[in-house]
Amino acid sequence: MIYDFDTSRKIIHVDMDAFYASVEQLDNPTLKGKAIAVGGNEERGVISAASYEARKYGVRSAMSSILAKKLCPHLIFVKHHFDRYKEVSMQIRKIFFEYTDLVEPLSLDEAYLDVTNNKKGNPSASLIAQEIRAKILDKTGLTASAGISINKFIAKVASDYNKPNGQKTISPSEVILFLENLDIRKFYGVGKVTQKKMYDFGIYTGLDLKLKSLPFLAQHFGKAGSHYYHIVRGVHTSEVKPHRARKSIGAERTFKENLASEIFMEERLKELSLELYKRCKKNKVAGKTVTLKIKYSDFTLHTRSKTLNLYIANSDLIFETAKELLYQQKIKNSVRLLGLSLASLNNSKPQKKIINSKQMNAQLTFKF
Repeated sequence: MIYDFDTSRKIIHVDMDAFYASVEQLDNPTLKGKAIAVGGNEERGVISAASYEARKYGVRSAMSSILAKKLCPHLIFVKHHFDRYKEVSMQIRKIFFEYTDLVEPLSLDEAYLDVTNNKKGNPSASLIAQEIRAKILDKTGLTASAGISINKFIAKVASDYNKPNGQKTISPSEVILFLENLDIRKFYGVGKVTQKKMYDFGIYTGLDLKLKSLPFLAQHFGKAGSHYYHIVRGVHTSEVKPHRARKSIGAERTFKENLASEIFMEERLKELSLELYKRCKKNKVAGKTVTLKIKYSDFTLHTRSKTLNLYIANSDLIFETAKELLYQQKIKNSVRLLGLSLASLNNSKPQKKIINSKQMNAQLTFKF
């Protein structure tokens, strides 16, 4: 069969199940089967992750601790242990590299794998995904879910279908029907604002989206319009990039008591500047764009940025720029969170596309 989209790739998206929370439950058996939230506390803060037991009550990451506790009164708050999460993530990544060198980590708990030409010589991406998930469970005691298809977009969407501890394969012959029936809310990259806008135009499913012309989508959604036009037709050419450059580096703090004075905020920004410097040093990067993040007591969020002519990583220079941004506008309310980040980093290097002989001779029909 001839398709209008590329069927020559086999991509797996592996996503750990409630990773941070699962690691905490693994290391502390008394937490198993209980509703837990990683990060925050009963009085302040924002949740980084929630166990599946907590999710049943509507608790989600990025939710305020106060709201989470209202939804789930018996919720247990636990502290972050990022070094431990990274340790487990490295164990998982080693398993990935047993199958392919084309691994693109998105975070500590998820990654894309291109297994078109894999080290095991296994023609079935579905079986490879099963093997990987079994090895992760055996090695770490944690479960993972996976999506398998012809490109990164579909694999990413598919990995969410049979969570937790499951997988879903979308073969070339199933792609079009799968995308046409897909709820627009499940399209990776479509957030709440875009979702509402699509609803206003009568776009509720992939089929509704497909019926809209390229000019229409470009007019109403800008550059993203072209992206939506192509992905709903199974076209997504983004490659799995094993040397994915970090785009930004940052640090933030939620305060036990709201800050009402810029003087107190300066003190916190100095601490954040030092923390940012340490992270830059650890990652051997510098950046040009400093962004100040301010979350007010009413949870409204504001950001202010400045791009410099030279790369910086020095804590004093970061702090001076942060102060300038702080006084750029008058603070509107008391502040519950401050964050600093550095972007436009000096870690981006042009990558040459290397194609080996196996890739050149790869067949166009695959067993999924």
